[in-house]
Parts: sequence; structure tokens; C-alpha cells
Amino acid sequence: MRVVGFTIVRNAIRYDYPVVESICSALPLVDEFLVAVGQCDDGTRELIESIGSCKLRIVDTVWDDNQRRGGTVLAQQTNIAMDHCEGDWLVYLQADEVLHENDLDSIAKSMKRNLGRPAIQGLSFRYHHFVSDYGIRDPLPYRKQIRIIRPGVGVQSWGDACGFRIDGRKLRSATTGAWVYHYSYVKPPENMTAKLDYFSSLYDGRLVTPGQEHIQEVELQPTTCEPFRGTHPAVMHDRIQKKDWIIPPIRLVSRWRNPKYWQGMLYKNTRTLRRWAGMRAEDKSKAA
Repeated sequence: MRVVGFTIVRNAIRYDYPVVESICSALPLVDEFLVAVGQCDDGTRELIESIGSCKLRIVDTVWDDNQRRGGTVLAQQTNIAMDHCEGDWLVYLQADEVLHENDLDSIAKSMKRNLGRPAIQGLSFRYHHFVSDYGIRDPLPYRKQIRIIRPGVGVQSWGDACGFRIDGRKLRSATTGAWVYHYSYVKPPENMTAKLDYFSSLYDGRLVTPGQEHIQEVELQPTTCEPFRGTHPAVMHDRIQKKDWIIPPIRLVSRWRNPKYWQGMLYKNTRTLRRWAGMRAEDKSKAA
């Protein structure tokens, strides 16, 4: 069984992405790890090279500024990276997603168990989303995503690269039982504000040049969050130890006792129902 990992990255140093930790967390699982590095001048390519693994392969890419709407450039870059991979399974991690060493065995077993089941097109993970601090977990965002895919069956990165589709439909998947540790919103304040402005520009169409972001004070409001009492991946140890910012005191309670969490869940579920109803109405209109 040949397993290949892949990711995309651009300006990882400027926006403080834990991309080295992300890649290193997956290296024990893979025979090769491909990194599509977009054009940047903050030393990101040299940072990736410094990992020094013989499994590492870098592909230089150019991000298309004409796709700065809805985050589609992220899916485009993900598909470019995926096209360079050949294996029985492809393991995809975004530059702020990290695997825990305690889960590697169950991930490997899941890949082996499902290798001979062609109906299974992807393998899913549960998620820990962290906000502001390594001890604050937000249970409201997406609870699971597919991060291992079977190549050669038409899988493509979808939307803003959060998930995958085949001809617009969801993949048939099995679970790994493992977690992805997602650190997108845990950064020093100056990196966080720059990242938020640049990242937003990939959705709203603005052309924001790294180093010329609109910097303003941003205070994340972890109102739906709860304490995280588990352990972080070992590869994150040094980064966590170097944390040098302080967040304002906040009272965190379990999601089950947090009305803000339930309000958020209600909004998410009714939004999904509204979207589904709109798609049904559109299909009926086309049929007529």
C-alpha cells in the first residue's frame, strides 16, 4: 500500500501557520509528502526545505488572482497538488491541521481495512477547532471532514478546499476514528489580524498583497467555546511553549450548558434546511 500526503501553503511565516508541525505529524504515515508552495517572499519555501525529510517533495505554483472569490483559489491549488500525487491513498492536511501521534495507528489500520473496498472513496476525521488559545476548543464548526481520499476515481477539491466531491456529490466514506487538530485561529495578535484580512480577500475579491494588509484590532469572541482538557500532538509542544500572548479572561463552560452553542446549532441546522429547500425548488423549476 502506497500512501502519499499533500498540502498547499503560501506565506506560512508571515501568517504563522504551523505547516512544519502539520507535515511532520503525517510523515510516519506516508511514503511521500508533496507540498505545493505558492509564490511568496517570506522564506516559506526554505522553511519547508528545513524539514529535511527524504519523503518531502516540493512543487512551486502560482496562485491565480482571478479566482479571488469564494476561496476557489484554495481548491484550485489543492487540485494542482493532488494531480502530482500517485498512491493507493492520498492524505490531505491543510497548513494549520495537525495529526496526533496517538491516532496514527488507527489511521493506518483504517487505510488498510478499506483498501480493498472500492466503494469507499474517502476516510473521515473528527475535529478539534481551537480559538485564541490552545486550551479553548470551539465545538460549533464542522465536526468532521474527509482528509484521506482514493485517487483515480474522480475526486476533486470542492469550494474553498474544505472538502472533496465527485461530480458535485459527496464521497462515500468510512471513518478513521481519529482527530484533526485545527489551529487556524490560534496565533499572535499581529499575525492573526494580517491573516484574517488576507484570508478574507480570497473570498471577497480584494487584491491584498502580503505585507500590505489592513491591520486593525480584532478580538475573537469564543462565545460558543469550551475548555480543552486533552493533549496536543507532540509536534506542537515547542510552538505551544513559545506562546507569548495573553488573552482576556473568559469564563468557559461545557457546550451542553452554553445557550450560545445551542443558538449556533439551531442557526446552522435551519440554514442547511433552507439551502436544501432552495435547491429542491430550483430543481423543480428546471424540470418545469
